Amino acid sequence: MANGTTLSDVIVPILFNPYVVNRTMELSALFQSGIITNNAEFDALASEAAPIHNMPFFEDLTGASEDVIEGNDLTAKKIKSNKDVSTTIRKANMWSATDLSAALSGVDPMAAIGDLVAGYWARENQRILIKILSGVFGSWANGGTTEVPLKDHILDITTASSAAAKNISASAFIDACQLLGDAQGQLTAVAMHSATKAFLKKQNLIQTERDSTDVEFDVYQGRRVIVDDGCPIDSGTYTTYLFGQGAIAYGNGSPVGFVPTEVDRDRKKGSGVDYLINRKTFIMHPRGIAWQNLARANQETPTEAELANAKNWKMVYEPKQIRIVAFKHKIG
Repeated sequence: MANGTTLSDVIVPILFNPYVVNRTMELSALFQSGIITNNAEFDALASEAAPIHNMPFFEDLTGASEDVIEGNDLTAKKIKSNKDVSTTIRKANMWSATDLSAALSGVDPMAAIGDLVAGYWARENQRILIKILSGVFGSWANGGTTEVPLKDHILDITTASSAAAKNISASAFIDACQLLGDAQGQLTAVAMHSATKAFLKKQNLIQTERDSTDVEFDVYQGRRVIVDDGCPIDSGTYTTYLFGQGAIAYGNGSPVGFVPTEVDRDRKKGSGVDYLINRKTFIMHPRGIAWQNLARANQETPTEAELANAKNWKMVYEPKQIRIVAFKHKIG
C-alpha cells in the first residue's frame, strides 16, 4: 500500500455502495444489451425480508370476438391473473489490502477499487445467469415422466443425421429464432461461447458495429453478441442463448439490517492487514419462469446448484411472451 494508506482511509461506504452498484451495470454487457433490466419495482422486491417474491400479472386476452347483433347480449369473459415468482440471491466476497494495493496508489483510490469490485460483480452476474439458464433449460424426473420447464424453447440440432447439419449455421440459427414464431422479432441479443464466435467469425458471419457513444460491439444476424465461456459445453455440444429485451429482471436489494460494504483490519498480522468485504442481495429472474422453491436447503439464499436445478423452475407466461431460447449445436 502507498504511504501507509489503509482501506478505511479511502472507502466511504455511503459513497462506495451506490458507485459499485451503478458501475457494475455500466460494465455489464448484459445490462448494456438490454437483456437485463433494472427498475425500482425489482429493487423493492429484492429488499423484501421474504426469500421469495410474488410478481402477479394478467394473462393475455384470448378467444374470438363476437358478432354485434341488435338485441343480443355480449358474453362477459374473465380476465385471468397468474403470478410469476422470483427468489432473493445473496452473495459476498472479501479481499485483503494486498490484493488492492496497486489500486490504493491511484489518483482516486476509492474509484479505482470501486471499478475492480464492480468489474468483479459484472462477471459474477453473467456467471450466475448461466447457472440459472442451466436450470430453466434443464430437466428433472417427476415420477415416470421427464419434466423440461422450457422444452418448447430449445432447439437441438446435434441429433441431425450428418456432421455438417449438427454445426451452427445461419439457417439453423433462423430455426432457433422461429421457436418464437411471429414473436421472434423480440430476440435482440445472443450469448455464446468464444469458440462458437470464432467458428462463425471464420465464416465472416460476425459483424462489428458502433453505438451512439462510438463503442464497438459484435452482431450476428442483427443481434448483439455477448461472449461468455460459461455457456455450457457437454461432449462437444455447445449451448447458445438467444434473448429479448428485458428477458431478465434484476433488482438490487437493501433489506433491513443489510450492510453491503465493510472494512476490517487485523492488527496482529505483521504491520496489519486490511480487508474489504462486499455483499450483494439481489434478484436475477427470467421473466415468466416462476421459481418453485422445491429444492432448497437454506432460507437465506439458494445455492448455485439449486439455481441450476430444473425442479425449481416452471413456465407461467404464454410461450411467446418468454424471450429466451436455448440453441444446442456443434461447431465442427
